[in-house]
Amino acid sequence: MNALLWILQVLLALVFLASGLVKLIKPKEVLVERLPILAAYRPLTVRLIGLVEVLGAIGVVVPLAVGVAPGLVPWAALGLASVMVAAAVAHAERSDFKPLAMHAALLVMAVAVVYGRSADVPL
Repeated sequence: MNALLWILQVLLALVFLASGLVKLIKPKEVLVERLPILAAYRPLTVRLIGLVEVLGAIGVVVPLAVGVAPGLVPWAALGLASVMVAAAVAHAERSDFKPLAMHAALLVMAVAVVYGRSADVPL
């Protein structure tokens, strides 16, 4: 089970790190060409979404990897799950249903990490 959770955590980290860095680095105009949904948001909002994704990517792996505050891992995964719910809602509101399968897959992965790593956290 631990190996599966690590695989999920690394996959989540890679996806969200890449997605977040792109949103942080590229200008909104460039992003809108590939992600038209971002046209509805202010540039600062797009940057904040990118920052949340990068922080979630770091939080889902680093605390457990270095052994410092491993209880943050399920919280980071919960944050990433929340990002996926928000993204799915935003796409559905605009009748853009193509990315929903990817959002659902990432949501399931994040929830699995929340569940799996929460068992390791003393209450």
